[in-house]
Amino acid sequence: MRRRDLLAASTLVPLAGLVRDAAAQTPPRSSETTPFTSSTVRQLAREIARKPFQRPDASLPARLDKLTYDQYRAIRFRPERTLWRGQGLPFEAQLFHRGLFYDNRVDIHEVAGGQARRLAYSSDMFSFAFEGAEPPPAGVDLGFAGFRLHAPFNKPEYFDEMCVFLGASYFRAVGKGQAYGLSARGLSIKTADPAGEEFPFFRAFWIERPSPNASATVVHALLDSQSAAGAFRFTIRPGDTTLMDVEMTLHPRVEIAQAGIGTLTSMFFFGPLGRRTGPEDFRPAVHDSNTLAIWNGRGERLVRPLNNPTDLQVNSFLDQNPRGFGLMQRQRTFLDFQDIEARYERRPSLWVEPIGDWGEGSVMLVEIPTKDEVNDNVVAFWRPKEPLRAGGEYSYTYRLHWASEDPMPGDLARFVRHRSGASLVPGGRLFVLEALGGKLAELPPDTVLTPLVTASDGGIVYPVVVPNPELGGWRFWFTLMPENAVADLRAQIFLGAEPVSEVWTYRWMP
Repeated sequence: MRRRDLLAASTLVPLAGLVRDAAAQTPPRSSETTPFTSSTVRQLAREIARKPFQRPDASLPARLDKLTYDQYRAIRFRPERTLWRGQGLPFEAQLFHRGLFYDNRVDIHEVAGGQARRLAYSSDMFSFAFEGAEPPPAGVDLGFAGFRLHAPFNKPEYFDEMCVFLGASYFRAVGKGQAYGLSARGLSIKTADPAGEEFPFFRAFWIERPSPNASATVVHALLDSQSAAGAFRFTIRPGDTTLMDVEMTLHPRVEIAQAGIGTLTSMFFFGPLGRRTGPEDFRPAVHDSNTLAIWNGRGERLVRPLNNPTDLQVNSFLDQNPRGFGLMQRQRTFLDFQDIEARYERRPSLWVEPIGDWGEGSVMLVEIPTKDEVNDNVVAFWRPKEPLRAGGEYSYTYRLHWASEDPMPGDLARFVRHRSGASLVPGGRLFVLEALGGKLAELPPDTVLTPLVTASDGGIVYPVVVPNPELGGWRFWFTLMPENAVADLRAQIFLGAEPVSEVWTYRWMP
């Protein structure tokens, strides 16, 4: 998935025309309505799971079936056709045309008063501003590629884009002051499998018309793929941290041994940890996320810095009933990146908070080598220990936090920066970690802290923890003396016998 293309293609409407008092001409609805209840999509998922998989309609009229990137970007939804514009409602919706990477037909419905009405495609909903453009003739119903929701969560008079559902089962959101970064997925299957990954897709959406005083909007989605069908309900609350409550029910057609629940997809190109070779780039770091964080079922908090490896890497963190996991962006200043266009310091962290018990399984981390910043190359998800059986029904509920700060703070200090370089000890590798917050923030600078570091290969020498007044935290450094090849590291800070930091883990490779 080319990230730059995905991000640009989903930001096609100019800023003008998004103020909340603009005149509206709503999208056409089909004349047919059908009853809709909370169980409608779940029943549809059960029904299609019992039938052979049918691929979605991906056919497009001539001149729309081979669009270039720039041509697709030139197809713009007309702001005056925005759903619910000028009706005094707290949310609005805009639609995406099909084409380029997004050729699958997606049906989108509006739900109001217990009735669902499909939004009918019309070419006059879009402007086609490229040479040789020829909109489909009147009466052709192409459906759509996806949609995005807007709400006045940055300024009360302005409807900013807050989330987008576009492409396969991908979706993204932002909180106040954030810029789009990593994505979530409804479901992943066989991620990093040598035989190839399967990409489930959302076949249809139902968007509930919000009430005038609603603080949340509700979206239902029907997921489909060769291996499974599923029903989703998203309750979306924009704010400083945008929250999504996700209720999903899966119906496998076949046994699925490599399912990914709560899948997150991000980009890590390079950072200060382990950057010994690589691109000649003026920026000190380029990434949407730099840390995998886990709050496991035993109450232990783990962090694992992300890496852009030479070869594909897959890590598994065994757990039972996890309390949460996420891909975090813990570098939050302009000086961390020095990119005035990408503004990586504004990219959200994304935390998955399971609701209820998820049983035994693993948090999986997949790191894929990349030579540029346009590709998503990091994936994290929950994999159940037992396969999902054909003909079964599996339900998962979780909350997504699109946040600038860690959404689950505790009394343990967080490792917010990690660096590595040559050690003064011959043959050694120096690691420098910066810890902030928690109980460490309350300790006087003359406090004696105990560093604990272990390595699966080689030895550790000279572990030290000292105050860092420049950051208002503590610096923890140590030297790894490698013996063979790969070394799995684990580090934590203690005050006496009490842990005062989360557990830092890392896989070092020469």
